[in-house]
Amino acid sequence: MIHKYDFLVIGSGIAGMSFALKVAHQGRVALICKSGLEEANTYFAQGGVASVTNLLTDNFEKHIEDTMIAGDWLSDRTAVEKVVREAPAQINELISWGVDFDKDEAGNFDLHKEGGHSEFRILHHKDKTGAEIQDSLIRAIQKHPNIHVFENYFAIEILTQHHLGITVTRQTPDIECYGAYIMGPDGRIDTFLSKVTLMATGGIGAVYQTTTNPLVATGDGIAMVYRAKGTVKDMEFVQFHPTAFYHPGDRPSFLITEAMRGYGAVLRTQDGKEFMQKYDKRLSLAPRDIVARAIDNEMKNRGDDFVYLDVTHKDAEETKKHFPTIYEKCLGYGIDITREYIPVAPAAHYLCGGIKVDLDARSSIKRLYAVGECACTGLHGGNRLASNSLIEAVVYADAAAKHSAHFIEECSYQEDIPAWNDEGVQASEEMVLITQSAKEVGQIMSTYVGIVRSDLRLKRAWDRLDILYEETESLFKRSVASKEICELRNMINTGYLIMRQAIDRKESRGLHYTLDYPTKDTITN
Repeated sequence: MIHKYDFLVIGSGIAGMSFALKVAHQGRVALICKSGLEEANTYFAQGGVASVTNLLTDNFEKHIEDTMIAGDWLSDRTAVEKVVREAPAQINELISWGVDFDKDEAGNFDLHKEGGHSEFRILHHKDKTGAEIQDSLIRAIQKHPNIHVFENYFAIEILTQHHLGITVTRQTPDIECYGAYIMGPDGRIDTFLSKVTLMATGGIGAVYQTTTNPLVATGDGIAMVYRAKGTVKDMEFVQFHPTAFYHPGDRPSFLITEAMRGYGAVLRTQDGKEFMQKYDKRLSLAPRDIVARAIDNEMKNRGDDFVYLDVTHKDAEETKKHFPTIYEKCLGYGIDITREYIPVAPAAHYLCGGIKVDLDARSSIKRLYAVGECACTGLHGGNRLASNSLIEAVVYADAAAKHSAHFIEECSYQEDIPAWNDEGVQASEEMVLITQSAKEVGQIMSTYVGIVRSDLRLKRAWDRLDILYEETESLFKRSVASKEICELRNMINTGYLIMRQAIDRKESRGLHYTLDYPTKDTITN
C-alpha cells in the first residue's frame, strides 16, 4: 500500500511533535510512532528545559559559556548561540501549546540549577517536566486535523535513489530521500512517500545493558541514515547519567534527576564519605562526564556496585514538594529519601552525536532533516550541558519547519519506488536467536564501550560485534522482516558507529575517556 504525505515525521518525542505542529498548516503530516505517542525519551526527562529567562542575574553569554565549557570546547559556537538566543521564544511557544512550567508565589518561573550551569535557569514542572511537555504536545497533536498519527508503526528504511536501482555511495553528492518503508502493527510493510522527511527517532540507550532510556531507543534513525550513506558524527560521545537508581534487573533504570544535586544532594561512598572533592572543585555539581567518571572510579577502587546520593540534610517537606515522583518511586522500593540515602550508579543516558545536520537541521541527504537526540547539531560537543537537549529539539524543529516551508514547493513525490520485496524469504526463526543477540549487544557495549575505554577493550568489542553483525545480516536476508530483527540490526549498526568513532579519537575528550590516550590532543585544541 502507498501513502502520500507532504511531511513524514518519524518519531514522536518533543522534536517530532513540535515540528509536526509547526508545519501542519502547510500540508498533510504523517507522524510515525514506534509504540504509543507517550513512549519517548522526552516523557522520561525529569529535570527541565534550560533557557535564559531571569535577566536580573542571567544572560545569553553565561549560558553560551557554560555550554562551551561542558562540551569541552568541541561545541560549534554558532549552533550554541543559535539555541541559547532562540530558546526564550520557543519556551513561549511551548507554553502556548499548554506546557505548564512551575512558578513561585510572585508569578516568576521557579528556576532550578543543575551541574555545569553558573545560574538558576532550568524551567521545570516538578520532577516530571518531560511528561508535562509530552502530554501537552499530544493534546495539541490530537486536535490538529492535518496531523495523522500512526501508533505502533516502525520505520525500516528510508527511500533513496538506491531503491530506483541507482548505485549510491558515501561520495554521491545528491542523495535524496523520498520517504520510508514502514511496518504496521499487522506486520505489513507499506510505502510512505513524502516531499519532506524528518528523522526524530531519539537516542541509543537501549544499545547498552544499563540505561535510563525507554527500550525503544535502539538508534533506529541513525542506523537508517547511515545505511542510506548519510553522514553520522560524534558517536563516541555517549553521556552516562551519574545517578540512575541502583536496582539490579530494572531496565530501564529509574533516573534520579540532576536537579536533585542542584537542590543540594551530596554524593557519598557506601561508608558515608563524600568523595567529589577529590575530582572537581564544583563537587557534586560538576558536569556529568566528570561526575560519572568519579563514581565509576570510586566503585572500581572499592569494589562496590553503587554509591549513595544523600538529600537527608534538606527539609523533608521541601524535598517531597520538589521531587514527588522520585520520593514516591523510592518509597516503593522501601527507601524514604528524606531519611535514607539513595543508591545510585551511572547508566547510559544521552547521545551527543548522531546524524550530522546544519543550522537548518538539514542532513547530508536532500529532503531529509534530523532533529532531537538522533541529530548532531554541534550544540553538545563532547558533553551535553544538563537540560540543553529539550530546548535544542524545539529550536531545531523550528529551523527545520521554516526551511522546509520554502523547500517543499520545489518537491514532488517519487512515484517509481517499488513495493517492499520479501520474495523468497521464510517465516522468522526462533525469537530466542534475536533476543539473545540483543542481550549480547548490551553486554558488549556496557562492558567494553562504557565510561572508561581502551584500545584493547574496543578491539575486543569490535571482534564480538562483528560476529553478531554477520549472524544478524544472514538472518535478516532469509527471514520475514520483524520489528525485533530490525531493531537488532539498528543496535548493531549503532554500536559499530560508536566503536568506530571511539577508535578514531586518539585523545580523552568530553565523554570519551580512554586509558591509552588519557589527555587531550593539543594539536586539535
